[in-house]
Amino acid sequence: MNSEHKAPESLSEVHQSVDTHKRTGWRRILSFLGPAYLVSVGYMDPGNWATDLAGGSKFGYQLIWVLLMSNLIALLLQSLSARLGIVRGLDLAQASRNGYPKWVNIPLFLLAQTAIVACDLAEIIGMAIGLNLLFGLPLIWGISITIFDTILLLFLLNKGMRKMEAFIVSMVFIVGVSFLAEMFIVEPVLKDVIAGFEPSMLSGEALYIAIGIIGATVMPHNLYLHSSLVQTRKFNRDEKGIKEALKFNFIDTAVALNLAFFVNAAILILAAAAFYTNGHHEIAEIQDAHKLLQNIFGNVAPALFAIALIAAGQSSTITGTLAGQIVMEGHLKLRIQPWLRRLITRLLAIIPAFFTILWYGDDALGGLLILSQVVLSLQLGFAVIPLIHFTSDKKAMKGFAIKTWVKVLAWTASIIIVTLNVKLVVEEIKVWGAEGEWYVYAVIIPLAILIGLLLLYVFIYPLISRLKRESSNVPHGKALDIESVEKINYTRIGITVDFSKNDRNTIRHALIQGGKHAHYYLIHVVETAAANYYGDSALDYETQSDTENLQKYCDNLAELGYKASPHIGFGGTVKAIVAISKETDIQLLVMGAHGHKGLKDLILGTTVNSVRHKVSIPVLIVR
Repeated sequence: MNSEHKAPESLSEVHQSVDTHKRTGWRRILSFLGPAYLVSVGYMDPGNWATDLAGGSKFGYQLIWVLLMSNLIALLLQSLSARLGIVRGLDLAQASRNGYPKWVNIPLFLLAQTAIVACDLAEIIGMAIGLNLLFGLPLIWGISITIFDTILLLFLLNKGMRKMEAFIVSMVFIVGVSFLAEMFIVEPVLKDVIAGFEPSMLSGEALYIAIGIIGATVMPHNLYLHSSLVQTRKFNRDEKGIKEALKFNFIDTAVALNLAFFVNAAILILAAAAFYTNGHHEIAEIQDAHKLLQNIFGNVAPALFAIALIAAGQSSTITGTLAGQIVMEGHLKLRIQPWLRRLITRLLAIIPAFFTILWYGDDALGGLLILSQVVLSLQLGFAVIPLIHFTSDKKAMKGFAIKTWVKVLAWTASIIIVTLNVKLVVEEIKVWGAEGEWYVYAVIIPLAILIGLLLLYVFIYPLISRLKRESSNVPHGKALDIESVEKINYTRIGITVDFSKNDRNTIRHALIQGGKHAHYYLIHVVETAAANYYGDSALDYETQSDTENLQKYCDNLAELGYKASPHIGFGGTVKAIVAISKETDIQLLVMGAHGHKGLKDLILGTTVNSVRHKVSIPVLIVR
């Protein structure tokens, strides 16, 4: 665990910058509130608007239950994300770097970065549309000037975390008030709204939009962001302090995400009440929604709509930038200047939006907006699965691992997300394949298979590594209780000798182990060509000489009062030593090590290592 905290802090500019120690009562609770509001803006950004408007205008109130399900899943996953940051002091990207092999973090970073670019694309389009609706600014200009919001982010970061949170909350407040006012204007039928909470089967376009709603609601970069933002609070890192931080952050998350749900539901209900009931079933474009609002309800509703759109886009842009910084630093350990990081992300998002307008015109932006949300949903599994693994790890979470019922809910949510995504990918590939385009088979299908295999690996690897950790001694296993220690008396000791200067030391160590009550089996192996071929029938000079020398050792030991017997082996050294050890039923084998290594090991062999792996008795190696 120590290694986790040696890593650079997540969002180091604002890490532990909000001190909760000096406050009491309500002020103390309020000091913890804030991170979830920054996260919640991602749940009511222009991408949500596009999917909610499309869903409401095409299917009326039918998809409200999808919104509710998405919000409940988001609440569960965001609370897990906060738990990871509070307990382990790591954001999700840092935990992934620690928990997965280095090579896995590269595609995980690329996928997370793709999601952030997709999210940023939605903010750019929403901001440009908002400026166009409010001031008549052409979309191409609106997209171009969004590059300058980098300055706003840097300004807010320099003012501190609390100032940035206040700015975001004020943007959220504008969005909320705007839609609350619009709800009074459009007057939806309450009975029809309640009926929309009943789940229904989804397929075709309804499934596509439903997955877009899930991708727009449960946003992968928000999981990275939340696990980092909770670390901006300074609190006592003892059990009591962590429990308190978990409780207050859950309250923060529940309130903020429920507000986000009401905003999203309001957009969908607005689209259903204003467009679906009036026969306008194809309002996927935000501009069309604005235009129809003006035709049906006058000037106030569309003005509020545009103001809310600009506020949502601007606030989401800031949180997307922070998420990009977290992902890059966490997965790759690469830290660059915030303004440069912001500029790169913004350019990656501006380029496709810019060229979409140039090639396909302004009308294509709505489709691009929904596509960006589907891309977000497709990436979700790569953030959710590691998050559940990390927060389930009892050892790493130090007593704050999630309970079994929470684990079941989290895995159920991830299965729903992944299953819907797989279904969507298969359906889309079938549609593209029917058109007979070569790139479907050459690029898209192989890429989809590779991404699927990576997702499977991300799921399986923590399970395997945890099993290895529990069943092996890596790093050193658990310390055992050492009970009463009794002296082990060896009565049958084997000694390998080779008639070199090392023998004296080897025999001396063996005699210390057994004393005069043990029996010593002196073992020597003859390795001549004759010994290899004839075995114990060999009578060459070396065999005779070695037999005499071995007997001299035995006689010498007998003079000193020790009992010893000679045992000659023939041919392969390792095989002969192991065979004699088993035949004589020795309890301890004492071997001399010559200390050669490297090239000499290859030439002379590694007898000691090979023998100790093939016998089941203790081996004392004397150097």
